[in-house]
Amino acid sequence: MIGKVGAIFLDRDGVINQNRVDHVKSWEEFEFVPGALESIRILTETGLPIFVVTNQAVVKRGLISLDTLNDIHQRMLREIEQAGGCVTKVYYCPHDNHEECSCRKPQPGMLLQAAREYNLDLTQSFIVGDAWTDVAAGVAVQAHGILVLSGRGRWNFVSCWNRFGLDFSAACDLEDAVTMIKEALRGNPMASTARLRGAFHMGLHPDTSLIL
Repeated sequence: MIGKVGAIFLDRDGVINQNRVDHVKSWEEFEFVPGALESIRILTETGLPIFVVTNQAVVKRGLISLDTLNDIHQRMLREIEQAGGCVTKVYYCPHDNHEECSCRKPQPGMLLQAAREYNLDLTQSFIVGDAWTDVAAGVAVQAHGILVLSGRGRWNFVSCWNRFGLDFSAACDLEDAVTMIKEALRGNPMASTARLRGAFHMGLHPDTSLIL
């Protein structure tokens, strides 16, 4: 039997594509974050499977149909493939936050589903997101959580610090997170964690003005 492998989980909005206040409701509103396509191409070269895990309550709220959401994801995957990257599968939660489902982040349901379907070792996996809920989903399964300060990340840093202390890392964007993941796979500490620890020991308050 083939042993379990780690994986890379990416949040969508704010990591792969730009966040919108009114949500992404069509392909015309989908805009890749600068550098995201190249970053996913480089992550693909690590050999680890890549999954997108995204909360999409816009479905339950009636702002978008499942057909439209699937169309957006198919087009997104096509663009990623054309840029040399590969995403194994997109997982999405269509539920609203009051439904208390097991798949909406901060719950780890989507990660657990991927682990069952692809025989993954979540403790050797990474999740990159721009919200504390992404990090929480990773912490729940002992995956390495990386908060990017693009998207909503700047406004979620303090929440992550208060909830998880040094049990997460912070990156400027997906490109920075890729560098950290590659270093971790080489057996080196993720640089941003070290910088966070150094700032803490120097007496700097971890707020959104901290440059990482």
